[in-house]
Amino acid sequence: MPAVPLSTFPLEPSPAEYSMKYADFDIVFQEVPGEVSLALNISHCPNNCPGCHSAYLMEDVGYELNEQSLEQLLDRYGSGITCVCFMGGDRTPFEVARLAEYLHTGRSHPLKAAWYSGKSQLPEGFPLQWFNYVKLGPYVAEKGPLNKPTTNQRFYRVEKDLSLTDMTEVFQKK
Repeated sequence: MPAVPLSTFPLEPSPAEYSMKYADFDIVFQEVPGEVSLALNISHCPNNCPGCHSAYLMEDVGYELNEQSLEQLLDRYGSGITCVCFMGGDRTPFEVARLAEYLHTGRSHPLKAAWYSGKSQLPEGFPLQWFNYVKLGPYVAEKGPLNKPTTNQRFYRVEKDLSLTDMTEVFQKK
């Protein structure tokens, strides 16, 4: 499989980029195959995809997302959650990665981490080792979402050697 290209995200985020908010959350079963995921809808999306089904996430709204608020959400569901799926966070990709690292190393019961990015490429210098799954690609209405064979979006499983296995077809089988 060809390597996923890197983009021109900044290598070091500015202090303002450390603040990240979630607008809402849900427990989901389809976004990450085989996982029961706490999906966090990250606000202040910079992508402005035409036809976005969650346009409210373009606004800087919601609640601060950090280790404490993440633990409060996880405490609600106990061991029923197997993965945390960050839906967005393209304005603060290194903060998403920092929280994914926390899920792997800062907890007595580590959890898997997934990131749904609206960018077509991973940020340069992105610490992929803290993720189990990544979805790349903006929503393009005429191409459709992950469950359409025409989609431009790709869903990957991150392997131990940090290679990416394309699992997009799993979404298209029904």
